[in-house]
Amino acid sequence: MTSAVIQARIDIACGQLRMPSLLRHYPELLRDTLEQNADHLQFLATCLEHEVSKKQEQKQLHLLRQAKFPKPKTLQEFEFAHIPKLPKLKVEQLVQGTFIPRRENVICIGRPGTGKSHIATAIGMGVMLEGYRVRFTPVMQLVQELQLAQSEYRLPRYLKSWNKYDLVILDELGYVPLGEGGKLLFQFISHRYEQGSLIITSNLEFSRWVDVFGDPALTTALLDRLTHHSHILLFDGDSYRFRQTLEGRGGKESLS
Repeated sequence: MTSAVIQARIDIACGQLRMPSLLRHYPELLRDTLEQNADHLQFLATCLEHEVSKKQEQKQLHLLRQAKFPKPKTLQEFEFAHIPKLPKLKVEQLVQGTFIPRRENVICIGRPGTGKSHIATAIGMGVMLEGYRVRFTPVMQLVQELQLAQSEYRLPRYLKSWNKYDLVILDELGYVPLGEGGKLLFQFISHRYEQGSLIITSNLEFSRWVDVFGDPALTTALLDRLTHHSHILLFDGDSYRFRQTLEGRGGKESLS
């Protein structure tokens, strides 16, 4: 059998098995195997491991695009010393994603600029590496999409479309009152109750959430659902973001 025929068979098989990376790289894998005087079994194992690795990379890239993080953040980039009361060990455990199968929530509360979105994103990145599907969205963007879906009579279908995500991160709750949109956000959170995990970042303590939703009874019911199975992280400290800005400029101004 000629090398051209063998090449054609390999091309067809890689196409049928959806192994484009192996098709591109098997010549160099073969060369490395021959240089190492390895046998055909070692070559087969190397080819399979290569394809598994590439498929895992592709899956992670797909999950990252799907998550729509405004900017990827990691726990290693966060300076816990600036927010000393934030429990580092607990955050490290959350990054491992053990709360996801239990459908638990994470609520990050603190002043603007203290790193809530950073930690929420880092947790999202961590659980994504564990293979979970994550979606990040600002609260106001979600509310606008909910209002549009309602106006087009497709709200139930829109709510159902979020079921594919294991974790939804709702960023920046509390900066503006939601008006009638608060009822739709309540419906969204109720829809996910014990069905999937949420991370919510807010600059307001729980007692002030009624200012956002405008309805005391609705706010109480919302908090009851959110906090039933939840981890609450308090960000008590100076503006982490402002401090980083000053340090980037080499400034030594007081943050007090």
